[in-house]
Amino acid sequence: MNLILRRVDNNLVLSRIISKTMRAVHALVKATASPAKTTVATSSSRKLTSFSNPPSQSPSEIHFISLIHSSKTTFQLHQIHAQILLHNLSSSSLISTQLISSSSLRKSVGYSLAVFNHYHPKNSFLFNALIRGLTYNSRFENSISHFILMLRSNFKPDQLTYPYILKSIACLCLQWLGRSLHGMILRCGFEFDSFVRIAMVDMYVKVEELGLALKLFDESPHKFNTESTLLWNVLINGYCKVGNMSKAVELFEAMPKRNTASWNCLINGCLRGGDLEKAKELFDRMPDKNVVSWTTMVNGFSKNGDHEKALSLFSKMLEESVKPNDFTIVSALSACAKIGALEAGLRIHSYLKNNGFRLNRVLGTALVDMYAKCGNIESANDVFRETKDKDILTWSVMIWGWAVHGHSEEAIQCFKQMMHAGIQPDEVVFLAILTACTHAGKVNLGLNFFNSMKFDYSIEPTMKHYALIVDLLGRAGLLKQALRFIERMPVTPDFVIWGALFCACRAHKNIKLAELASKKLLELEPKHPGSYVFLSNVYAAAGRWEDVERVRVLMQNKGIEKDPGWSYIEVEGQVHSFVAGDHIHQDAKDIYLKLEEIVAGAREHGYMPGTEWVLHNIEEEEKEDALGRHSEKLALAFGLLRTYPVADSEILVRRAQIKQVIKK
Repeated sequence: MNLILRRVDNNLVLSRIISKTMRAVHALVKATASPAKTTVATSSSRKLTSFSNPPSQSPSEIHFISLIHSSKTTFQLHQIHAQILLHNLSSSSLISTQLISSSSLRKSVGYSLAVFNHYHPKNSFLFNALIRGLTYNSRFENSISHFILMLRSNFKPDQLTYPYILKSIACLCLQWLGRSLHGMILRCGFEFDSFVRIAMVDMYVKVEELGLALKLFDESPHKFNTESTLLWNVLINGYCKVGNMSKAVELFEAMPKRNTASWNCLINGCLRGGDLEKAKELFDRMPDKNVVSWTTMVNGFSKNGDHEKALSLFSKMLEESVKPNDFTIVSALSACAKIGALEAGLRIHSYLKNNGFRLNRVLGTALVDMYAKCGNIESANDVFRETKDKDILTWSVMIWGWAVHGHSEEAIQCFKQMMHAGIQPDEVVFLAILTACTHAGKVNLGLNFFNSMKFDYSIEPTMKHYALIVDLLGRAGLLKQALRFIERMPVTPDFVIWGALFCACRAHKNIKLAELASKKLLELEPKHPGSYVFLSNVYAAAGRWEDVERVRVLMQNKGIEKDPGWSYIEVEGQVHSFVAGDHIHQDAKDIYLKLEEIVAGAREHGYMPGTEWVLHNIEEEEKEDALGRHSEKLALAFGLLRTYPVADSEILVRRAQIKQVIKK
């Protein structure tokens, strides 16, 4: 509260903005004083130019308000304001209110504040316009401070003031201030205004006071009117956000009238709670679907791990001639990236090119991420170069792409280019560059970057940064140094940290240290199946089969089961998924025959399966069989079965086709 009150009295910075802005306006007055210099690049330019030669009768407020509404840019608005000053109409409250509203809509908050502060005497219309504009531009603290100034100036807020102040309070999660404002609204008699009541319910929803939100809703006299849909939607959305789907469904079924937003809200709640079946059922029941409906489904299924279904829904959306928005495209590309569906990603990229989508930073970043994760780092780099308006996330994705593909030099070069572009690295960029050092085995360079992050950029390392350093040292075989690093960490090491050390111990066959790491894992996550698997693997490698069995019995007694891992492969534009020991696939018999052929060929070249880490005390042949049925091997065998050897010339043609899509 003190911070907000101080903002009212501290106008030093604001005064500088105002003075600078008004000097620019007065300069425009001089520029437009001569008829030969008066131009406005809008459809209204003739009207404005005619005002430069003062006619027999001065233009009215209505004329200038019409011009303000027809302006397209902030610069045009400045020109109109110059003409207003020239014609001595700056004292018009109506015109000043319109200037504040229009400049706020064009994200020119400083200009809105300048107009407001230079208008005297103030009135409630100006305050309402400014408060609305500040809220619209997410200047929530400023909005509240001007509301307080409004009260101090003895102006009474009305039904046009409260909804925007309530929104600002909700966005800042100022629960105490929301309750105070609720009391003020009751005293002023605006509690039954429909927009004010909706704003109050929304505020209580956002500050997670669902009980008060429901109480307000129940007390609404017009809640069963067909015009009250928005009020119902706000409350349903609140219950969806806190995961109370039974109450959300109850409200949905009781609605007097539903619109598309009602369905979208409930579907999104189901997807957020992981109930994909219910979400699909509701989606199929929808009488009318819009782009938000489809986007919600594509994004929801992708976030819940069903990337194939997400892409299937995206394809169906296009078949039904629904044009996706940027967020739909990003969700679909993310699904492609998660399962390596390069062909699907190429089709989406081609769709963007053929349907007039601009390669903005959001789409550019998503495409770079998709190509990098689908194994085509060259195409990722091509898109990256074509994306003009790069932000720090775009750079992070490209650096990470080079890193995971083993191109550490390119990753470091990209990092330097980012710095030269004037973009300061954040914690995500350092994760990417540390990944590059880890994959390339550049221990000293990685440690230098880690120290630079802390001391040069004052970025506090997260657990992910510490895990990467442990991985960096572990991969290089510096296991004791990795353990010392863990012991000296200023924060308590988590499951990922000890997991990274265990994997390094396994790779370098350090049984003693692996046992220590696996016990730490078990202490941290006693119900995580990975902890037991790690410990079992340690005992199996040491031949301590009684301990292996003891751990497995412990897992069974606690009802802990290891979730199977999935592997995906895209063949001829279709994504196929496999799980270890999979026999469900229609080509399962041929896949296993192909896998036997591959293993036999590998044995001829000296390949021997690493059976020392298999869980059970079983015969060697059975161990090898267990290893041979891994999901990755099944996916690989299927890929070799369904594809054919490609000549170098065909690879070059394919690359040229991809580049054509990118440059089209």
